[in-house]
Amino acid sequence: MTKTAGTAGHLTALGFAALIALSAGPALAEPPRIAVVATGGTIAMKLDPTTHAPVPALSGEDLVAAVPKLKDIATIEVTEFSNVPSDYMGPDRWPALARRIDALLADPGIRGAIVLHGTDTLDQTAYFLDLTLKSDKPVVLVGAQRNASDADADGPRNLLNAARQILAEGAVGQGVTVTLNHRINAAREVRKTHTSNVETFNSGEAGILGYVDEDRVVFGRRSLRRQTLPLPERLPRVDLVAMYAGADGSQVRHAAESGAEAIVVEAYGWGNVNAEMHDAIAEVIARGVPVVVATRVHDGRALPVYGFKGGGNTLRKAGAVFAGDLTPDKARILTLLALPADKDARKDQAALQRVFDK
Repeated sequence: MTKTAGTAGHLTALGFAALIALSAGPALAEPPRIAVVATGGTIAMKLDPTTHAPVPALSGEDLVAAVPKLKDIATIEVTEFSNVPSDYMGPDRWPALARRIDALLADPGIRGAIVLHGTDTLDQTAYFLDLTLKSDKPVVLVGAQRNASDADADGPRNLLNAARQILAEGAVGQGVTVTLNHRINAAREVRKTHTSNVETFNSGEAGILGYVDEDRVVFGRRSLRRQTLPLPERLPRVDLVAMYAGADGSQVRHAAESGAEAIVVEAYGWGNVNAEMHDAIAEVIARGVPVVVATRVHDGRALPVYGFKGGGNTLRKAGAVFAGDLTPDKARILTLLALPADKDARKDQAALQRVFDK
């Protein structure tokens, strides 16, 4: 009797355990994993109590902890790359950043990466990464126009929106994006347009890729002008020289004489300069230094149209390459990567032009 009662009790216990397991439902899936790479910028700044001016103060871990909703949608894994103003970001840091992000994205469990970055050079870093990263996983660059001490700081919302974008349907294959104030911009086309307003990044005539809305992320288009170039061991020196009223060409000559391996000229209109700049550009091209002509105008393309001395048509005949709709900053970035990638690009105008025409 005792044995029978014990067996019955054991079966009853097993029955209760089964009922509890059934009521609990299926095992919960592991939350998606997102990499966050912190580089600094206004998003990581607070007011210094002595100077009352924003300075670097917060780590990537601090910024993630300030957005508790993040843990509801993903497991966030933070990499502290740097904590500098974005004015310090450039060719000396970009290759290491690209390699770090590629290594993170190589983990099959990582859905994508968020890069926390200052806004001054955010569009340039985004374009460099878009040209060099090997993965199709979404990479979203975010920053803030207001520092973390402001009561209405925009950094936390931008960070949360970036995570939502990475997890959204259609996010894979969009390339590197800049996503602030809910708007998703392609790295190639985006530019900063206001010094302080949170609605600072836009893509001009190309338009935004999509919008991070309250209920879901809506993609409206894809960027059709993307290309990928290898990341070289060494980036060449490429200088950027502005055309201005009365320019005498001395800055172009100085750039070439002091070691620039290529020069980007920020020209007027369709890609025009004065006669003195024309002569300087023609001289350095004849000496074997490639010159790329970009326009300072926000919309439209740099094209070899005008035939007066210094007009785009005469610059093309002198051997200059035209950057199309790339901003001067981004024309410089493409040149940085194109010269090492194509041995003919240094001496062949047509070869370098083909890179800019893609």
